[in-house]
Amino acid sequence: MNIGLIGSGGREHSLCIKILESKIVKKVICFPGNAGTAKIATNVDVDILNFKKLLSHIKYYKINLVLVGPEEPLVNGLVDFLKKNKIKAFGPCKYAAKLEGSKAFMKKICEQNGIPTARFKICKNRVQILNFMNNCKFPIVVKANGLAAGKGVTICKTQKQVLDVSSKIFKGKFKSSKILILEEFLEGEEASYF
Repeated sequence: MNIGLIGSGGREHSLCIKILESKIVKKVICFPGNAGTAKIATNVDVDILNFKKLLSHIKYYKINLVLVGPEEPLVNGLVDFLKKNKIKAFGPCKYAAKLEGSKAFMKKICEQNGIPTARFKICKNRVQILNFMNNCKFPIVVKANGLAAGKGVTICKTQKQVLDVSSKIFKGKFKSSKILILEEFLEGEEASYF
């Protein structure tokens, strides 16, 4: 079995190591891979957001199953695209990937389903920000709505800091969204569940 592994980070290197332990795996082809995967698999330099080009490489290497690591191709619908083209893929569909790709979507899902989460407000303008700040104690957490490469969250201790960070997001600091989420600050150990 030939496995296609999408991504170039440490996550994909770890996945590659574990996949190669399987007796049914012949080859792992990494798109584009990294220095670590180059030592144990085959790296193919391709833009993973160019789905048609990626598909041609997947067919060329006779890939039986594709695993998608990074959030951006998932949020853009890579798994849906591959399945539509009769390629087996492991990863969430575009709709499910919104849980990672849109903090506003995720917060609404929590609210609608009674899942415990910090108090929050989805904000599109300064008035909404001021209203939330008047009803929440500091520190306040400001989050860019879309993917922000791990840089979209700021814990703010003052009203000025909230307004400065929010202004930058509204002006397009993170191209993925000009919407932000304000949250009450919760103290404790952080854990993510995928």
